[in-house]
Amino acid sequence: MTFMTKKIIIPALLLMAAACAHAQLRIGGNEQMAKLRMAEMAITNLYVDSVDEPKLVEDAIRGMLEKLDPHSSYSTAKEVKSMNESLQGNFEGIGVQFNMLEDTLVVIQPVSGGPSEKVGIVAGDRIVLVNDTAIAGVKMNNEQIMKRLRGPKGTKVRLGIVRRGIKDILNFTVTRDKIPIYSLDASYIIRPGIGYIRINNFGATTYDEFCEAMTKLKAQGMRDLIIDLQENGGGYLQAAVQVVDQFLNRGDMIVYTEGRKAPRRDYRANGGDDPFTGKVCVLINELSASAAEIVTGAIQDQDRGIVVGRRSFGKGLVQRPIEFDDGSMMRLTIAHYYTPSGRCIQKPYEKGGKDNYNQDLENRLKHGEMTSADSIHFADSLRYYTLVKHRTVYGGGGIMPDYFVPLDTTRYTKFHRQLAAKGLIVQTNLKYIDAHRKQLKRSYKTFSDFNEDFTIPQSVVDEIVAEGAKKEVKPADDEELQRTLPYLKMQLKALVARDLWDMSEYYQVMNEQNPIVLKGVEMISQ
Repeated sequence: MTFMTKKIIIPALLLMAAACAHAQLRIGGNEQMAKLRMAEMAITNLYVDSVDEPKLVEDAIRGMLEKLDPHSSYSTAKEVKSMNESLQGNFEGIGVQFNMLEDTLVVIQPVSGGPSEKVGIVAGDRIVLVNDTAIAGVKMNNEQIMKRLRGPKGTKVRLGIVRRGIKDILNFTVTRDKIPIYSLDASYIIRPGIGYIRINNFGATTYDEFCEAMTKLKAQGMRDLIIDLQENGGGYLQAAVQVVDQFLNRGDMIVYTEGRKAPRRDYRANGGDDPFTGKVCVLINELSASAAEIVTGAIQDQDRGIVVGRRSFGKGLVQRPIEFDDGSMMRLTIAHYYTPSGRCIQKPYEKGGKDNYNQDLENRLKHGEMTSADSIHFADSLRYYTLVKHRTVYGGGGIMPDYFVPLDTTRYTKFHRQLAAKGLIVQTNLKYIDAHRKQLKRSYKTFSDFNEDFTIPQSVVDEIVAEGAKKEVKPADDEELQRTLPYLKMQLKALVARDLWDMSEYYQVMNEQNPIVLKGVEMISQ
């Protein structure tokens, strides 16, 4: 085929495609869609350089969505898989919690009953080989390591393990399985008669986890309940509705949705067989969003409990997932959430103005809204009333708590933030627990003993400060150092508790210096 013949054929193909597109229009197709298709075909076939056609299409989708609201989005197949794992409540792998100590994977805890625990892998083990490939000392990132450890249920992976006190590498063959991901971080009796449950997101297993925690706490004498939704970014609407249903009467409104093309849909309480009748307190902050705001808004509007903390994020938009054949997904906003009193809690935004939208929390801090309730102003047009006691509440940008707790800017010093950013706190803690795990387990048979008697050694704190100095991370003066130390020591103690037990014990330590939690305890105790 001659060069001249090729030059004639390519435009001919485009003319044929254009003719087909115009034919579609004549039989009722969409003119704008035909225009988009023609543009994509022209770029793919005529552009001077080669193009990545799939990426071209993805960029076009992203470009359209960027001109809409801040929460309509496009995700690749890989991103969708990762997102679904956290919400569906499981992934397939070997079942270990791990951290990287310098460039070596150290097992923090094997998942109870998981495939690694079954073959004898224990906390403190170092995984250095995966299927005879070295993963230690080769500067491999977490994503590359996870790719080697995860895999379909039933497949096998060979692991080379280094264990303290044993000279040779131990070899284990682990059969991968489904590994649960929990959406509840903690549940325990925080004060006599007062239960505490922290939910980190609303996923497919949240309701079952929540019911299990409630049963356990009731057996331990719980009369009243604190639900901690700080930093809870949301998740499944239905999971939030199921949780709220445990506290409301049959027929009570929980939330409703409505959009331009989406008709109104009401979500009401069914009334359970064993409804919880004690006092309820919900904790929120500026990172509590979406499904977390649905729970909070329903409890507040129905006067079922009190809300403590700081104004929530303000995400009141409903996304519908639209899946593509290649596994990618577009999440398109189709409606607004409304709380039982009729509040739309979506904070204002300009279409296509994501940068300004994403700066909202920083702007709140600059304007003093996180440190003083008096700095937060609502227009009279946003005033609503709760449904039982007719208390004033406001829409138009998050849930305003009944009891405001200011952000304590003195506790989180710049020095502490820099130490954390460099990974020095976690790394030093990991080295400490790695060297003293057996001794600590012998000394503290129960978490109660540990919580009462353990203090982080000063040598660990000194090591962090010294390592910080090596990396040019230093306190501005002795006053900043002294302000940093109490929170740093508590955090280190909590990390040790997590590594010896689990996340619930971590929060039992941390919560005793969390102003929002302590205010919640105070208010529900009245």
